Amino acid sequence: MTSAHADLRAELTRRFRTTTRSLRISERDVVLFSPANADDLISEDDYVLDERLPYWADLWPSAQILANEVALMRLAGQRVLELGCGLGVVAIGAVIAGGDVTATDYYDDALLFAQLNAVEATGKTIATRMVNWTEMPADLGKFDVVLASDVLYEHRYAAMVADAIAKTLVRGGEAIVADPGRIALDEFLEECSDRGLASEPDARSYVDGEIKQTITLHRLHWKTG
Repeated sequence: MTSAHADLRAELTRRFRTTTRSLRISERDVVLFSPANADDLISEDDYVLDERLPYWADLWPSAQILANEVALMRLAGQRVLELGCGLGVVAIGAVIAGGDVTATDYYDDALLFAQLNAVEATGKTIATRMVNWTEMPADLGKFDVVLASDVLYEHRYAAMVADAIAKTLVRGGEAIVADPGRIALDEFLEECSDRGLASEPDARSYVDGEIKQTITLHRLHWKTG
């Protein structure tokens, strides 16, 4: 870890009540650095502005399932975009697989934690960028692989996420959206189909103590013909 990343960890430790937790991504043990409690970060001003809540600060089962899946892919030479990177778990999986990763989120602080976690887990620095799905940057570019985990928890996100994928995924590329059955899922799949994206579900089981979920990896490709 460089001195710049050491300084970043010190800054985040000063600004947040933090914790670490261990998880396994592929065959690698990872220590994730995060805020101790996402509820500490709830801001009335943010919620009034656009109903924003700090979902990024939690470690979600969908992210862990997707990270392990992505880590087994062959991504060397591939441009990889993560939508809603949170703490950077999926980005770590993509780096392990050899991808050139750009992690995006709507919270600047999420990008800082994701960048730090990625470099501490892999020794490599990822690109990060603040992205608002309502105003996708025109210069973000196209990517071979687009990833997202547990981002469909509000109905209005269905069209936003589908649009973000359609605008950033290259022809012949693949998007994977991991979802535990959120309320906007069916609308999202319809929005993807309307934009020319076909979906294929791949269900996985997640068990951690009393937490038991079915996480579905929705694999999206451009329709042919």
